[in-house]
Amino acid sequence: MRRPELLIPASSLEVLKTAVIYGADAVYIGGEAFGLRAKAKNFSMEEMKEGIEFAHAHDVKVYVTANILAHNDDLEGVREYFKELKEIKPDALIIADPGVFQIAKEVCPEIERHVSTQANNTNYATYLFWYGLGAKRVVSARELSIAEIKEIREHIPDDLEIETFIHGAMCISYSGRCLLSNYFTGRDANQGACTHPCRWKYSIVEETRPNEYMPVYENERGTYIFNSKDLCMIEHIPDLFDAGIDSFKIEGRMKTALYVATVARTYRKAIDDYKKSPELYQQNMPWYLDQISNCTYRQFTTGFFYGKPSDEAQIYDNNTYLKEYTYLGIVGGTNEEGLYRIEQRNKFSVGEQIEVMKPDGENIEVTVKRIVDEEGNDMESAPHPKQVLYIDLGHPLEMYDVLRRKE
Repeated sequence: MRRPELLIPASSLEVLKTAVIYGADAVYIGGEAFGLRAKAKNFSMEEMKEGIEFAHAHDVKVYVTANILAHNDDLEGVREYFKELKEIKPDALIIADPGVFQIAKEVCPEIERHVSTQANNTNYATYLFWYGLGAKRVVSARELSIAEIKEIREHIPDDLEIETFIHGAMCISYSGRCLLSNYFTGRDANQGACTHPCRWKYSIVEETRPNEYMPVYENERGTYIFNSKDLCMIEHIPDLFDAGIDSFKIEGRMKTALYVATVARTYRKAIDDYKKSPELYQQNMPWYLDQISNCTYRQFTTGFFYGKPSDEAQIYDNNTYLKEYTYLGIVGGTNEEGLYRIEQRNKFSVGEQIEVMKPDGENIEVTVKRIVDEEGNDMESAPHPKQVLYIDLGHPLEMYDVLRRKE
């Protein structure tokens, strides 16, 4: 049995450290250029270096995305960027463009090259093509079924790895190569500036019936284009193992630390439980399902894994995220009074009941006893985002505990 990697996204240094502590085997991040999440916070070169050092100290790998479809003007910058990355030693580069792939091979051949889902990797011949060029791993297109992935595994060398998205938002329009963003807003999805227009509401209006709005959807002849539910494969870990997938990838490089901690912790336990015993995995299924619903999501689907999605895999009446918890902050060190440092993310108050998330799966309900600002002034509430505070929750805490409030 292959030991699949749990690959978690990170939008910032704080989120990277959270992913590492909460169970990631590897983390993927974007720099300030040449990735497809230009609107994400992303990492400076200094933050990337610190993040890689932190991850490696915990035996966790770091992959850097460089998966734009490059234009001529990008190429020299890509080369210089890879020279900088060569010095800080990420474990792999995630690349979609063949030209960018070749530049990476020339500049930093010692860094693994992984082929992004943006390259539309839908068959084993494509996997073999990239293997022949020196790819260590290929990320499967989201449109593949479990059966197709298993067939790919049977036709490729053992040392060519398969990475597959198993949780998160489902980009529509063949693995996210979406033209709508460029058309509506002038922001190119393939240059990292996607506005996610797939999550807006759409209707068709026939010219002779101007006030009759018809929802956009598909029958057998077309594709369900807009507003997909979120992918979730927590109930199907055995099938993912059986397919021979090497890396279980979570989508969400623009998500909060609370989202990352929740998803990483839940899938970590599910994977580890299944490796110990399929019976233990089934026994703990209610816990996985409860926990995975605690992060922000938009209803769940299994996507294309078990065949072409039906209309039940889409949301037509709204595009609202479901939110059960609000992220409050992550515990840092202590001050001389023994109060715990946090950088607050959302408002909370003295006397309020909140919850502490532990990396080991424990959730502890506590009451906020005291809030103090950096000058030592007591506060009744914490209304200012990103304010550094010191708190007493009447319970011992540890570095990287996540604080959240049930809505």
